[in-house]
Amino acid sequence: MSSKGLDISVVIPLFNEEESLPELSVWIKKVLDKEKLSYEIIFVDDGSNDDSWEVIEKLKKSDDCVRGISFRRNYGKSAALQVGFQAADGDVVITMDADLQDSPDEIPELFRMIKEQKFDLVSGWKKKRFDPITKTIPSKFFNFTVRVFTRIKLNDFNCGLKAYRKKVVKSIEIYGEMHRYIPVIAKRAGFVKIGEKVVEHRKRQYGKTKFGFERFVNGYLDLLSVLFITKFGKKPMHFFGLFGTLGFLVGFAAALWLGIEKLLAVYHGIRMEKVTQNPYFYIALAAMVIGTQLFLTGFLGELISRSSSDRNEYQIDKEI
Repeated sequence: MSSKGLDISVVIPLFNEEESLPELSVWIKKVLDKEKLSYEIIFVDDGSNDDSWEVIEKLKKSDDCVRGISFRRNYGKSAALQVGFQAADGDVVITMDADLQDSPDEIPELFRMIKEQKFDLVSGWKKKRFDPITKTIPSKFFNFTVRVFTRIKLNDFNCGLKAYRKKVVKSIEIYGEMHRYIPVIAKRAGFVKIGEKVVEHRKRQYGKTKFGFERFVNGYLDLLSVLFITKFGKKPMHFFGLFGTLGFLVGFAAALWLGIEKLLAVYHGIRMEKVTQNPYFYIALAAMVIGTQLFLTGFLGELISRSSSDRNEYQIDKEI
């Protein structure tokens, strides 16, 4: 089957999921064949050390709709999604996890929301979850924080089941652990029609989860990175310069006040400790030093930004 002019590309990043792949592939085919949609299934093997790749090769031999990409080592889910996005040819791109916790039965409705309701991105919401409380409570707090900071009204940013207009995945770049914040990155790229759909969450049938508690810590660090890069990536001086200038001015004003106070005391013959013996002097000095460093950081960041090859790259939507 030709990979051009397809309705759907299903991108599935995976790591050590050999048991679930045949069942997942059959399930996806059954759903999409019933809907009479043209499709491709792209498995991205993120450096598995089990027989996942051998399973993908067997699936490819029996079904031309299956495509496979294998990393030499484990790079992470963001890298797998990025490569899958680059390879996808469908008008609508669906992402889902390989562990059978995401139901392929949700795909047709996600497809219709993109094509008929004209959403740029639709994110799944696992409203009823089968995870332990040690995972669900931190997840709810995490999603609440992201909603507050990004003003994107989604209840489950980390849900792997999402649908995208093709233009979205071809216009964004994700790396590191940024897959949690694709809606944020997409919004910053100009794709503002973001929807949400309640989806079924199923119990894991094979293997064990690949994510630990550290993902919540890394998640917040990545959130700060995404917010900074999307807002100040091309104008770092607006961030560092502002706080650097404020810090220097506050420190300078405090030091100036201490100096004037000392001079007035000497003028009026009032005995007073040396300025250098006053702890506020060192606080003021530290504020000036830190402010200067922040300003120089912004200046250097501005030089690097203006020297980068993509400084004048912009997302053009239409042209006549």
